[in-house]
Amino acid sequence: MAFNILRKFQSVTTGIGRCSSVQNGHCLLQCIISHSRRLHLPCDYMKPSHCATRPFKLHGNSQKMYFSTIKDHPYLSGISLCLHEDASDRIRSANKQSTIMDQEVFLDRLHGCVSAKQVFKLLASMEIMSDTEAALALQRIAVLEHDQTGLKNPEAVLENDVFKALCFQFEHDSQKLTDAGLVTALHACTQLYVDPWSTLMVRLVSESQERLDRGPMAIKNLCILGEALLALEGPGCGMLKQVMDQVQEQGVEEWSPEDVTMVYNMLQAGVGESGQYQDLLNTLNSFTISIASKLNPKSISHILNALVVLNQTQAIPLVISLCKHSVRHVPHFSDEELVLLLGAFMHFGQSDRYFIEALERYVPKSTFTMNPEAVSKVMQYCSRRQILSRPIFDSVAQSFVYRADNLSTSQIARQIMPFGKLNYLPPNAGGLFRRVEGILRDRFSQFQPRTLLNLLHSCTLIERFPVNFVAKVFSPYFLQQLEAQGTGLDRIVLAQLTQLFMTVKLECPFYEGPKLHSKYRVKSFQTPGRSLESPVDGHLYNRVKTGLIDLLGARIYFASRVLTPYCYTLDVEIKLDEEGYVLPATHHEEVYKRIAVCIDGQKRFCANSHHFLGKEAIKKRHLKLLGYEVVQIPFYEFEKLHDRSDTVEYLHKKIFPHSYRLSW
Repeated sequence: MAFNILRKFQSVTTGIGRCSSVQNGHCLLQCIISHSRRLHLPCDYMKPSHCATRPFKLHGNSQKMYFSTIKDHPYLSGISLCLHEDASDRIRSANKQSTIMDQEVFLDRLHGCVSAKQVFKLLASMEIMSDTEAALALQRIAVLEHDQTGLKNPEAVLENDVFKALCFQFEHDSQKLTDAGLVTALHACTQLYVDPWSTLMVRLVSESQERLDRGPMAIKNLCILGEALLALEGPGCGMLKQVMDQVQEQGVEEWSPEDVTMVYNMLQAGVGESGQYQDLLNTLNSFTISIASKLNPKSISHILNALVVLNQTQAIPLVISLCKHSVRHVPHFSDEELVLLLGAFMHFGQSDRYFIEALERYVPKSTFTMNPEAVSKVMQYCSRRQILSRPIFDSVAQSFVYRADNLSTSQIARQIMPFGKLNYLPPNAGGLFRRVEGILRDRFSQFQPRTLLNLLHSCTLIERFPVNFVAKVFSPYFLQQLEAQGTGLDRIVLAQLTQLFMTVKLECPFYEGPKLHSKYRVKSFQTPGRSLESPVDGHLYNRVKTGLIDLLGARIYFASRVLTPYCYTLDVEIKLDEEGYVLPATHHEEVYKRIAVCIDGQKRFCANSHHFLGKEAIKKRHLKLLGYEVVQIPFYEFEKLHDRSDTVEYLHKKIFPHSYRLSW
């Protein structure tokens, strides 16, 4: 037989009925199952006058449960919904291959829908469909209608005639549904926040329990059911434990890549929280390495995201393998998938030369069409991994000028800050920073205080001075806002404020606005963890120190790790008198010149080049303005020296290029 999907309702208003009995002291699913058995399901809809009014807290978001009631169930006419027990000839065609092709066409059309209205229109145009297709349509509606607050327009969905008709079919024929149709319908209903005590949900849950009791279900269906149960009752659900028992009983080696991805998704959704099922995860992590080459872009991004959520820090070999195999998929990742991918790579500290090259081929061609969040994540990834990619940065700078009005304040900051951190000015720097200044002028109050400080500070690193906004930043009102946000005025915030004040004082002498109060200033820019100065590389320092002793004749003629009155720490300081003689480090009188020797290890440069980071560039700039002669000893030059003699000769040419060297 075939079941009809409604096109037009009779004059009687219809919806989803609600069961009226609730057992206190029992979990939701136990109550649903026991209640459905007392009702001898399937049963008729409950009339509104009999509907219970006891509220139920839907797991995850108690404010997003929507109610609908049924007064009567009309006869349905029009489209046929074919269930797995139907023997009707109206199931598309007797040819199985034709049926599969028709299903693929339907799914393509379904994924092409960009609103619930289009989905309903597609359903209304169908003469016949399977229960799985109908359930997938509901799931698609849930995806399209979701936003941060719940459903965008719940009435438009839950009171739609086609939606009601589908619910009527699923409710009255739950026993005839395929496993896939059953669990997908249940999952879609949880995503649409259908009342858990509606007769529809009661029947779907009860039938799911009966299917579990009868024997193992397919992994895909178990995962869909597991996510639905999580939404209904959370990780403590007894029925969910039964699902996980069946998952663990099935051999991982027999799972398809899609099965593996769905198990990761279910564990990420909440089943694996607090370290539960870690043994299963360990097995899964090891097995996934062997099938990494078979994973599609969606699976790679979802698995990586699950590893982040589940904090699988021991799964680095899997992360490296997924990074390697993601290279060929870079052009095929959706924007959402790319965001998940890059977020995982940042979390695990993963970068790969071939992956960066793939990004450099893809991103410059796509910045004008990519989702702004994806562009922001690409820049954030480059910044976090200290990767200066000129093709990416140049293309983002160009697109920013045209798309800035459509960006959130967070996206603006994440796209601009990397230019300062990595000390890079794109070819259109003038137009780019005029655009930034215009945005700050128009949207200053929309920025979170800390985000704004980070943005302004990053601009100063590359000599783009936010003079027009410094007065607002140094105002008591802004500082109070800054103190009230997040971790408040911690060391890094105070250091940024201090360096911003120093920058204005040293490089913008025409500024006459308010100054930063002394209580907000730090004495040193070096702080544990994140710092405005990179500490000296210990191994490189020891080699340079030995060379300096040979050059100067004794250790007393230079000082190490000297904290200046200007907050910067010098790796090595050498003092000279007016005639150019080297003075002992303890000598404080008659000092004519101070030489700041910067021993620049690899961490002071961008990861993939010999280009200084922004914080090193501003330090050297400020030291010169403060009267120091700055001498740079970069690691890539020093590593080429072969012996002690080469080292002394090199240091002499660097520090005293215009004098003869004496032998001690």
